[in-house]
Amino acid sequence: MYKIIAIGDVILDTHVKIDDASVECGLDGHNCKLCLEFATKIPVTDSFQTVGGNPANLAFSTSKLGLATAILSTIGTDSNGQTILEDLKKNKIDTQHIYLNKKVKTRYSIILNFKGERTILSYHQKRNYIWPKNFPATDWIYFTSLSEGFETLQEKLFKYLSKHPSVRLALNPGSFQLKHNLELTKIAASKSDLLIVNLEEAEKIAGVSFKKLKSVQSLIHKLLSLGAREVVITDAANGAWCGNNEYIWHMDAYPVPIISKTGAGDAFSAGYLSAKIFGHDLPTCLTWGIANSCSVLGHFGVQNGLLDQKNLKKMITKFSKIKPEEI
Repeated sequence: MYKIIAIGDVILDTHVKIDDASVECGLDGHNCKLCLEFATKIPVTDSFQTVGGNPANLAFSTSKLGLATAILSTIGTDSNGQTILEDLKKNKIDTQHIYLNKKVKTRYSIILNFKGERTILSYHQKRNYIWPKNFPATDWIYFTSLSEGFETLQEKLFKYLSKHPSVRLALNPGSFQLKHNLELTKIAASKSDLLIVNLEEAEKIAGVSFKKLKSVQSLIHKLLSLGAREVVITDAANGAWCGNNEYIWHMDAYPVPIISKTGAGDAFSAGYLSAKIFGHDLPTCLTWGIANSCSVLGHFGVQNGLLDQKNLKKMITKFSKIKPEEI
């Protein structure tokens, strides 16, 4: 039996670090654009490939933290797909529910890293996602980023959950789901035992701006009113909030040098959810999430910064002055 089955698109990421670029923003400091010189060669200071995508990033981390983890996904039969399978197996992640489809290409992305921020060129293709006839036993399902065609898979997920009420749903919707079918994503949020989103995503699902509500606490209450049983909102350097109908907690991010932000959100989700599965309370879950994500921020390449339980505890001890606070 698994502790977690992560459902979403697994991607082969090509990381490219550049120094010869600039950033231009609007007068309000928003809508920033990465600018490269046109029709010329841009020097690259570092480049490598990793297996990524929200479900893989989560699975690498939860497996490292000691939880039996599997992935449900669809990839192509190309070389990228084989690379993905080999890497997941090497990291003790069950791949028997990753289905191969000759008619689609494995998803890939190019991640441009400039001054710690990342700009992602992402390839999406419609997929005929497969729901297993005999879905394996699990405590949690982590439903995350998918491409066009996810609607049918989500419908099958809802039917499964209605017949298996003991299985709990963690939702971390991807950009495609939020952009192309927000209403269906809101329905998923209403059925979730745990909703993990960043501040911008929270605003979209709640249908109201943070400025109007004037506090993250109010935004959490709004999402809880939709039906989510527990809500987590992350906001980069401002840390993260978590809450249910009884308590709301906040914790600042650790002051670490930022090498790359790629995968930090997934590392937070993995830390938070793992702590929850191990039976910890809300402030401990928040602490595990912050520690794991801040470790990833200090590395170029998601897997390089992920923590096992021993090093997670060392990270928490190192920044012991930063603790969750009830608000």
